Amino acid sequence: MNQEYDALFTPWKIRDVEIKNRIVLAPMGGTCLFGFMEPCHFDKEAAKLLLTIAQNNCGLVMPGIAPVRDVMGRRWLYTNQKMFKDLRDYMDEIHKTGAKLFVQLTAGFGRSMALSDFLAKLATDKTLHTLTKPFMDMEYCTAAPSELPNRWADIKTRAITKKEIADIVYAFGETARLCKWAGVDGVEVHAVHEGYLLDQFTTKYTNHRTDEYGGSFENRYRFPVEIVKTIKERCGEDYPVTLRYSVVSKTKGFREGAMPGEDFIEAGRDMAESEKAAKYLQDAGYDMLNCDNGTYDAWYWCHPPAYMPKNCNLADVEHIKKFVDIPVVCAGRMTMDASSEAVKNGKIDAVAVGRQFLTDPAWVTKMIHDDEKDIKPCICCHNACFDLTKYEGHGNEQDFFDTIHMCRCALNPETMHSNKYKIVPTRHPKKVAIIGGGVGGMESAIVLKKRGHSPEIYEKTGELGGVFIAAASSPYKDNDRRLIEWYKTQLKEYGIPVHLNTEINDVDSLGADAVIVATGSKARKLHLPGAERAIDAVDYLLDPSKAGENVVIIGGGLTGCEIAYDLKLEGKNPTIVEMKNDLMAVRNLCLANSSYLRDYFKVNKVPVYLESGVSEIGDDYVIIKEKNEKQIKVKADTVITSVGYIPTPLIKPEWNDWRHRNVYVVGDAEKVGNLRSVIWGAWDAAMKI
Repeated sequence: MNQEYDALFTPWKIRDVEIKNRIVLAPMGGTCLFGFMEPCHFDKEAAKLLLTIAQNNCGLVMPGIAPVRDVMGRRWLYTNQKMFKDLRDYMDEIHKTGAKLFVQLTAGFGRSMALSDFLAKLATDKTLHTLTKPFMDMEYCTAAPSELPNRWADIKTRAITKKEIADIVYAFGETARLCKWAGVDGVEVHAVHEGYLLDQFTTKYTNHRTDEYGGSFENRYRFPVEIVKTIKERCGEDYPVTLRYSVVSKTKGFREGAMPGEDFIEAGRDMAESEKAAKYLQDAGYDMLNCDNGTYDAWYWCHPPAYMPKNCNLADVEHIKKFVDIPVVCAGRMTMDASSEAVKNGKIDAVAVGRQFLTDPAWVTKMIHDDEKDIKPCICCHNACFDLTKYEGHGNEQDFFDTIHMCRCALNPETMHSNKYKIVPTRHPKKVAIIGGGVGGMESAIVLKKRGHSPEIYEKTGELGGVFIAAASSPYKDNDRRLIEWYKTQLKEYGIPVHLNTEINDVDSLGADAVIVATGSKARKLHLPGAERAIDAVDYLLDPSKAGENVVIIGGGLTGCEIAYDLKLEGKNPTIVEMKNDLMAVRNLCLANSSYLRDYFKVNKVPVYLESGVSEIGDDYVIIKEKNEKQIKVKADTVITSVGYIPTPLIKPEWNDWRHRNVYVVGDAEKVGNLRSVIWGAWDAAMKI
């Protein structure tokens, strides 16, 4: 192992519980041992993942949030005795690994409950609420300290009652008591963090109460204080209780976050209050602070996309440690060198890592064994772990299937999905030709090889990676580039033949038993005066020198917005033209990612023309036509089109084409999507052969 990481592999303590190393699994909604959205039960899929992580040298395992009253079914966790008996048996297996496990319990979501348009109706329509209340009480799930605007849907949430607060406090105590009985090493209270219910009580912009839970500092922090005191009463002073804690809210107001380095007025918890709050919460009984920054209004601080700086929360967490005597943990795009240095110098006590464990649950073991090249890197895409989507005019547009199955991974289909995606050895090994060496082709080859087939890749260019080479070209996308290298390494280690500079026009000539077509897609073309002067998004990404100082991007989807972001970082002047009423108005694109770019464009005054199109491209200008038919002439040295792609399968077998019955089309060649659809689709095909 790299000696720079030695500090991360020293023991430490939370209260009297010793933890073997300084690596913590950051709790992520969906990895809950008691289920997430569904009625409370012992969740075997989450348990399998968490045990695998524990077996691979994670020191402290933190499952995702468990609402003390489940969202669907309205059952209090402490009433399910069988669940805790199952948990007790499971803890024996966890402890065999040498890891410790704390269960994270949440009071609820408040105004941050990710409501779809349908769920918003359940919360506000009296008839629908009455009918569905026994199964899914959305009015209760969205109740906040005060009447507030929901983060996702355009509705007001009601104020939670004192009786409901008392019931929640009691539930924390009872649930923690049963966790202790089951052998759980500690509990974490979720959360004075991320703008969830408890955090909404603590911040002035979300707490307008006039009773003992609002107004003064002590009143605003009363709810989390009552919870920890109740847990200690039930479990004893020595039983560890940690707190998920946002040091600073980084929030300018409702649905408006602050950019890194931005000078702004804090609407939530500023550093001065945090210094006081951290010690106050410690003195109330909390034994560790599990820290980052942000709220759902500034969600990119809590769930950093690739655009956020690495170690984005570290300086603030290091600062807050000066005001407490209990351990402090930091999360947020943490790198191992920075983490180890901070631990070595006593600036933090441990590092929390979340999404990397979803992409590769064995990454710590690989790091210990100097196999870092074998670690499949997380690229912070959120395409399967947290793809809660929000754009103008809609609530959370996430598929309901994803809502109740959070924390799957775009790059690793086996994560939290092992009943469907698993390596099943073949009984009939086949020679499989794979046409196209992009991500879909490479993933197909690896899965096929693991199953016992003999795959070969045919790539018409001189390089593996396909269109993802362009997608990974931005300076901040180093993990995307690492992912391409990871694939190349895996192909070599598995001995999979790769034929570069080999274009295939006739699949029948390959003599293969089966064929996977992964030939990607082509860019859509615009048909308007001067369209020949424009360049395609991929052409720009492969050669950014093609862009001048004043650039108009036609298309405000994710690719177009990332290009505008790149150009602005380079000091150029991008303008975005988008026909829809919002940027990145698509499903399955996480709000943490999209809101960062929207806020960045707003703060940096990047011109954005919504509900608009381009009617003409001139030598040094474009004509933009707005919704009201007004035409605007905008200076443009360069025009970049990002208006979508069309699948280009080499062949597309029909159901009655017996000659190609063993041909499978994957990735963008089948349907244009993202890495999740490409990789999961590759597994779907490779598992059928």
